[in-house]
Formats: sequence, structure tokens, C-alpha cells
Amino acid sequence: MKEENLLQDKNPNAIEVRNLTITYKGLKAYSIKKSLFKLKKTEMQEYTAVNDVSFDVKKGEILGILGKNGCGKSTMLRAIGGVFKPNSGTIDLKGNTVSLLAIGVGFQKQVTGRENILLSGMLLGFSEEEIRAKMHDIIAFSELGAFIDKPVKTYSSGMHSKLAFSIAVNLETDILLIDEVLAVGDQRFKQKSQRKMKEIISQKDRTVVIVSHNIKSLRNLCDRVMWMHDGEIVKIGAPSEVCPEYRQFMRKRRQAITDELMEELHQEMKEREARLQAAKAQQS
Repeated sequence: MKEENLLQDKNPNAIEVRNLTITYKGLKAYSIKKSLFKLKKTEMQEYTAVNDVSFDVKKGEILGILGKNGCGKSTMLRAIGGVFKPNSGTIDLKGNTVSLLAIGVGFQKQVTGRENILLSGMLLGFSEEEIRAKMHDIIAFSELGAFIDKPVKTYSSGMHSKLAFSIAVNLETDILLIDEVLAVGDQRFKQKSQRKMKEIISQKDRTVVIVSHNIKSLRNLCDRVMWMHDGEIVKIGAPSEVCPEYRQFMRKRRQAITDELMEELHQEMKEREARLQAAKAQQS
């Protein structure tokens, strides 16, 4: 982790999020199946992914975000990265440049990898000259070889990930947002990407926000951890405090789900036994 003096109150904020709310509409779970057989209009429901969230990230800080699937952490990260527009609230990046490292975000599949490097760099605010100066490093790090001049639609998921990772780590923005992508590719490339991530994170002026389910990684890498649940912040604090509380919460939650499933199974077995007894009574 970085030196503690980076986190003193006098350190300026790199990110300020105020009263952020993000909602979207989706089909109800049963509607998709029904719509295959009926022409009636499918029913939509509004889902609040992020609910009135406020927090700051200081310049040079590494903030980790924990939470179960569907808690809103990735949606919020994409809003900070400019992919999603919030329904209400504000995100102030204080003039900092930002890049989002997430699988499946940001590529035009019809054009080549090389052209996507240019497009991605320009979207991040770099000039063509600045991108071309980094082009060789990006291509070399990605290890795509001749595929760099082939359309991205021909890439495997691993190749896609390598290119995305290479762009994000070689075009150095002030803020780096990482969504579950601490390492990609085969084992050798993973080791290389992990070394690169540690190098980036160690830069004292680089602000990093990491979304991950890997509690151990967040505890080792981050200055603070934010725990989200159902679109809201449960707690923000030192990894040594937040991570054990989150782990205990998830352990209790898994146990509750197991108990509920066992109860349902027990009830189903009782009902099945009752039906068998009734069938035997009718036969006798």
C-alpha cells in the first residue's frame, strides 16, 4: 500500500461522488419465457442499481469496492468512467483523465486492433500524436502480433482482454478504474500483467478504484475499502476493518440461503411422502 501521508485530509480529492442514483429498466424474470409464446407486451420493471451514494477518493489513493453480485458496484464504476449516465447526482473528476479497465467495454469490433487503440486513446482524451508514441509499447505488451491489424471481431476473448489491458496500463491516465481485471490471459501473461498492475498502483500520484470479489487482493492492495449492498454503501474504512466484516456477512448470508434451501427440500419431501401415502390409501 502507498504511504499513509497520501491519505491525510490536506490531500486533494481526485473523485467526488454526490447523491448518485442510477436506475434502469429490465424484463421481469418470467416475462422472457412467456414472450416466446405470446404476442402480448412484456412487462418491464425499474431497478435501482445505485441509490443516493456519496463518497470521495483522494489523489493517489487506492479504493477497493466489495459487494455481492448485483449490488451496483460495477454500474457505479462505469458511471465514473463515463459509460453510464446517472439519473441524478454528480460525479466530479476534478479535471483528471480517467480510463476504465473492464472486459467487454469500449471496442469497435468491425475495425482492427490498431485502429481500436487510436479510438480508445482519443476517447480517453489523448492526442493522436500521444497515442502513436505509445503504440509500439501497447502492441508489444498485448503480444497479439499480426492480429493487431485484423478486425477485433476475429479475436478470442483472451485476445480481446489482452488488448484492453494493454491499452489501459500503457496509456497512463490520472485515474484508473479496474473492474475485476487484475490479470488476464494465460499464466505467463497473467504474471506479467500482475507485475504491471503493481507497478501502476505503486505510483504515488495515480488514483485507482478497484472492483473485485477477491478480498485478499483488496486487503493487500487498497488504502480503503468500500462495501456496497443493494445499491447503497454499508461501510467505508480500512481494509483490516471492512474486509472481515464483509466476509462474516457473506458467510451468514450463504448459511441463510443454505438453510432456506434445506427447508424447501424438507417441505417438498414431506409433500411427496403425503402424496405417496394418499396413493397407497386409494389402492388398498
